Amino acid sequence: MKIFTIILSLLLLCFSVQAKITLPKIFSDNMVLQRETAIPIWGTANAGENVTVSLNKKTVSVIAEANGKWLVDFKPEKAATNLTLKISGENTIEIKNVAIGEVWLCSGQSNMEWVVGQSMNAEQELAEAENPNIRHIKIARNVSSLPQNEIKNGSWQVSNSLNTKDFTAVGYFFAKNLYRELKVPIGIINSSWGGTNIETWISREGFESSNEFKEMISTMPKIDLESIIKQKLVSATKQIEQLQEVKLNSVDEAAIKSANFDDSKLPDLKVPELWEAQSFGEIDGVVWYRKTINLTASQSKKSASISLAKIDDNDITFINGVEIGKTNQWDKPRNYKIPDGVLKEGKNVIVVKVTDTGGGGGIYSDAGDVKLSLGDENISLAGKWKAQVESLVIGSNENAFPSLCYNAMINPLIPYAFLGVLWYQGESNAGRAYQYRTAFPLLINDWRKKWNSNFPFYFVQLATFTTDGNSNNGSGWAELREAQTMTLQTPKTGMAVTTDIGNPKDIHPTNKQDVGKRLAAMALHDIFKKNIVSRSPNFKSMKVSANQAVIQFENIGGGLMTTDKNGQVFGFEIAGSDQIFYPANAVIKGNTVIVSSEKVVSPQAVRFGWIGDASANNLFNKEGFPAVPFRTDDWKTVTKDAKYKISNF
Repeated sequence: MKIFTIILSLLLLCFSVQAKITLPKIFSDNMVLQRETAIPIWGTANAGENVTVSLNKKTVSVIAEANGKWLVDFKPEKAATNLTLKISGENTIEIKNVAIGEVWLCSGQSNMEWVVGQSMNAEQELAEAENPNIRHIKIARNVSSLPQNEIKNGSWQVSNSLNTKDFTAVGYFFAKNLYRELKVPIGIINSSWGGTNIETWISREGFESSNEFKEMISTMPKIDLESIIKQKLVSATKQIEQLQEVKLNSVDEAAIKSANFDDSKLPDLKVPELWEAQSFGEIDGVVWYRKTINLTASQSKKSASISLAKIDDNDITFINGVEIGKTNQWDKPRNYKIPDGVLKEGKNVIVVKVTDTGGGGGIYSDAGDVKLSLGDENISLAGKWKAQVESLVIGSNENAFPSLCYNAMINPLIPYAFLGVLWYQGESNAGRAYQYRTAFPLLINDWRKKWNSNFPFYFVQLATFTTDGNSNNGSGWAELREAQTMTLQTPKTGMAVTTDIGNPKDIHPTNKQDVGKRLAAMALHDIFKKNIVSRSPNFKSMKVSANQAVIQFENIGGGLMTTDKNGQVFGFEIAGSDQIFYPANAVIKGNTVIVSSEKVVSPQAVRFGWIGDASANNLFNKEGFPAVPFRTDDWKTVTKDAKYKISNF
């Protein structure tokens, strides 16, 4: 009888646990709910359980479905603070200090994730951050191959000198500007992750609806991530072992880095070029590169150094078995001094052990940056290198497969009500900029469909940053900016131009204040009907007159202006039918810019800011918004053939 009683008590305890009402983690103390629209509240309970939800003196009841899920919608409410959200059934939950105001979803990669504490004038900003009407929740980083109903972690925080250091800086300064004008609570949902590509933020259904991507997504199994990783590892292992005719995990490190190792049967890799674009395909792991060169006696005695462009992610470099340098940073140029006595007359072998943890892998950047320097003499090391894969890592990093961040960090938020989206992303897609023309509008429309709402979507164009390429050699960074500009054709979108507030030497510019201000200007103008200028001047038309091109702009606000005291406008280039661009003379005339060059008699095309580091651009409207980079031609792009794909399935 005693045993029966114990068992019965345990069963009743299990039943009570199962029956317990739960709420998603997006609901927590200090939360902000969207004003003046239906407010959805949802969670789980025991099947058939009666759930009562109270907010601001209003009550709604619902019966939990057979699967335990329940949802209620409150009618639109005006802005309010200091409310309690109460949910009652078998148990009771109270969410306190709830506010009703404007809620914005912030997403993208590192420049959106970048926090106030890392931003310009951080100490002063934090000292002035006390404002309980600005609240923020950071959605914890997580990935999943299948849509999830719950975020990994996160809770709402009010703005103060302690909490705000960890807020998204772009989102916070946007909220600060909105609050200054509206005086209502502002809530920021920060679901961002540094280094992510756009494809990880788009749902499977979004891809399936796209002619560009539906074939790609059809190769993605509908199984859990662990099973996918195992499946891909088996496939990738078979592919690589067939290619190199050597088993994985069989490298003798002492042997492979020596000059006497026989690499004649190993496959070739072109350097510099990421191996994803070559025979190795979409793999991550450890790869050994080998290059043999012959030197004369006099060459071997010269002061020497080696340049290996950039290596994604980490390298250890050897010459004739001697370690000469190592770096753990994917985008840092490798330049190593070679100690005296390492180089020898005759055969010399350069060996680079590359460890790639995700995304692109290998030696990349400009061919001119891969060289052996012997005094005043440079020997190119670009071209074919021998390569052997030591091991593979098929991980669950955020970019390993499509939809991973969407499934774990966006889908669990549906159907939480918000007013609009702020987006700052694109750096990780610069190599596939042409396809971004399709991917970016696809993401916007995908999210709108998921929420069944045509919400405003404001985004930040790539800031100034020194990257490879220009108008004559091609520039993926410029093409990505162009793809972002083209996305403005999607209704209810807006773009903040930031060429003037970036940092050519830092992909993470710290001036996030002006970014937030420009995003807020669009929201205040479009949604709240403030009579302000909110956009940058953008190209409208070109007319050729003799040897000059006359460029007309839209969104000129109070008129065009240049910051140059002599009235010169910098950043313009001009080309004739030979498609060779030359720096142009450019001056403002009324609401147009007159562009010319003595080297171009008959202009055919004009470009403005068509380069990664566009900090020289100095064309603005009088309200201080920098002109949008553009080109008038449709000549060949360098990223047109680069496609997102899943390999090894």
